[in-house]
Amino acid sequence: MNNNLRYALAVARLNPTDVAAALAVDPKTVARWLQGRIPYPRHRWAVADLLQVDEADLWPDVASRHQALTDGIAAIYPHRWAVPQAVWRNHFSRARREIGILAYSALFLAEDRAVLDILTARAEAGVKVRVLLGDPDGKEVAARGADEGIGAEVMAARVKNALTLYRPLLQVQGVEIRLHRTVLYNSIYQADNELLVNTHAYGTPAANAPVMHLPGAHNQGPAATYLTSMACVWTIALRVRNSSDTI
Repeated sequence: MNNNLRYALAVARLNPTDVAAALAVDPKTVARWLQGRIPYPRHRWAVADLLQVDEADLWPDVASRHQALTDGIAAIYPHRWAVPQAVWRNHFSRARREIGILAYSALFLAEDRAVLDILTARAEAGVKVRVLLGDPDGKEVAARGADEGIGAEVMAARVKNALTLYRPLLQVQGVEIRLHRTVLYNSIYQADNELLVNTHAYGTPAANAPVMHLPGAHNQGPAATYLTSMACVWTIALRVRNSSDTI
């Protein structure tokens, strides 16, 4: 019996069916976890993110074995599509100072009305929101489209669609959108010092590439490296000024 998991579910006011739906698994699988079976790593990390607790709080014995190898890395999801949507929403909801999105389009988030509402609510609460998208007219976006095998025109169209969906955020004070022309090695999703980093691989769509969950507790940890990278891109990107102008 995993009483730690059972208690965390009670605190979060969730039942096994809720967890199963969020992680796209069978409710019987969640029931087995409650009975003491240890989930696969990707499921442990997803449950911990969903319940907003550390993996060690739910499975202390397993987490302690891997702590030395994963210092500064809370979780690794095998694919971006494998990250439960609730994880993205909870990630941004936890921000108290700053939210940052660095991608070429991040269209999967822009198409999620709940995420846009969270970004709006956090900005209205005083959180700085910065969105960095690829310049759809830049050669870097075109090259990424070719790398993924979808074509330059399709990638540029994805960026333009995302920009259209993100634009209304500019009506909220504290939100800024910029367009960049950099080679993007990773897409970075920031909530204060905590990051979700979607690695990029040649010939592979970003949705199929892994995502790392990096806590920001360590100043010399991997999160600090990616935050520095995001800051560098921000300084050379061009600002989207209002709902009618491009830059």
